[in-house]
Amino acid sequence: MSSNRIYFFDTTLRDGEQSPGVSLNIKEKLEIARQLTRLGVDVIEAGFPIASPGDFAAVQAIAREIRGATIAALARANQLDIDRAWEAIREAEEPRIHTFIATSDIHLQYKLQKSREEVLAQAVEAVKYACRYTPNVEFSAEDAFRSDIDYLAQVVTAVIDAGAKVVNIPDTVGYATPEEFGAFIRELREKVPNRDQAIFSVHCHNDLGLAVANSLAAILAGAQQVECTINGIGERAGNAALEEIVMALYTRRSIFQKEFRIVTEEIYRTSRLVSALTGMKVQPNKAVVGKNAFAHESGIHQDGVLKNRATYEIMNPELIGLHKNTIVLGKHSGRHAFRDRLQQLGYQLEGEQLEQAFQRFKELADRKGEISDEDLLVIVEGEILRVPETYTLEYFHISSGSAVVPTATVVLTRAGERLEEAACGDGPVDAIYKAIDKLTGNTGCLVHYALNAVTGGKDALGEVTVRLKDEKGKIFVGRGLSTDVLEASARAYVDALNKLEYERALGLVNGEQVRESV
Repeated sequence: MSSNRIYFFDTTLRDGEQSPGVSLNIKEKLEIARQLTRLGVDVIEAGFPIASPGDFAAVQAIAREIRGATIAALARANQLDIDRAWEAIREAEEPRIHTFIATSDIHLQYKLQKSREEVLAQAVEAVKYACRYTPNVEFSAEDAFRSDIDYLAQVVTAVIDAGAKVVNIPDTVGYATPEEFGAFIRELREKVPNRDQAIFSVHCHNDLGLAVANSLAAILAGAQQVECTINGIGERAGNAALEEIVMALYTRRSIFQKEFRIVTEEIYRTSRLVSALTGMKVQPNKAVVGKNAFAHESGIHQDGVLKNRATYEIMNPELIGLHKNTIVLGKHSGRHAFRDRLQQLGYQLEGEQLEQAFQRFKELADRKGEISDEDLLVIVEGEILRVPETYTLEYFHISSGSAVVPTATVVLTRAGERLEEAACGDGPVDAIYKAIDKLTGNTGCLVHYALNAVTGGKDALGEVTVRLKDEKGKIFVGRGLSTDVLEASARAYVDALNKLEYERALGLVNGEQVRESV
């Protein structure tokens, strides 16, 4: 095992999904897992199987299909969680049980109500029990940075002796600064006599905006694994962003001198996919993958870049998979050109999916004229990677104006049956949604609505994202795309309802989930 190798542990599907308002179904989780494999992550933390039947089913599906990466499942330090985790990942090519317990005095006193001795014994027993299933066991000391370092060293030493191959040191509440976190990791390693028998990992949260900086400081201090998420999503202010750590290691490799297996050209595509499926937009000024990351508006900057890109760009946009293409696709383009362009963008669509995407492309081309790569990405990510449709939007009509009560007539189809209903609302979107509620019997609550222009120009493709909460509190994210914002709004609402019906059909909508973070 090379001491210069950095292992990337991606927890987008576990900690990332714990972002407020994010709820991914099995199909979406599988799609992200496939892309994470193409990206080259070493470990995919697929979920927390004990949390809910839906989480268990998703972890199991990922373990059965995904090859080329370790599949990890989270478990608290008890036998029931560990049994459930193993049941979910046992068919993985390389399964890993990731068990954890808090070690800070504040957590011991107020959350666990246990002594240090009790927690130490529970941690050791959990690792030993997990090792009965697999030798690939990771132990995390929740809230490690706020723990007494001598006690933490005692716990880490004991769990390594018990069989843990990876020990994770989280800054669970994002409290550390880079200098002190690097010093903490360095001192901890010195205090652990059997440190060479396990990989030291870090998991940094971003409450003070320092997650990436702390992770990089830990790498310089001897950490060999970093736990992170795509776009930095996660609990509260999120986690360390994988793409930022990777590009820091690459761009400043003279300082870090570390190796990794991440395929940087897949970064932008992965970021887009996660953003699309979670409904969490990437801020324009986000490092590496933000819309403005390679944009130059200042005349001085533009002049410099035109003369030599290195004047204001320290990274080549092609390096993260951000390409510009001169081939123009329009309504006269055929399937061959369309399919070839999708392949260049990294999508291998076949059969029904290809036909569905092509028809959607033709519909958009009739309205828009010229279709950009951004449009194609939106079509594939937002229209094709969907659950089976219980309801299909066929038609809607709006009567609205400054002196008219907005009224919507909506027609849906369900299993070939045509359903029609009309309703009034505070505005045209509200009227559409009330009509859809009448048609479907929906009793859920709309908790979020957002409209964004995802491409440029006056004929820009509009994207609407909605979050719908069902009667048991589960969130379903819907997305709709159209040059007509009312149509996009209707499509988004129907998409969310289809996801709800899909999970009901699988028997996965059943109340509150357990949510834990390390």
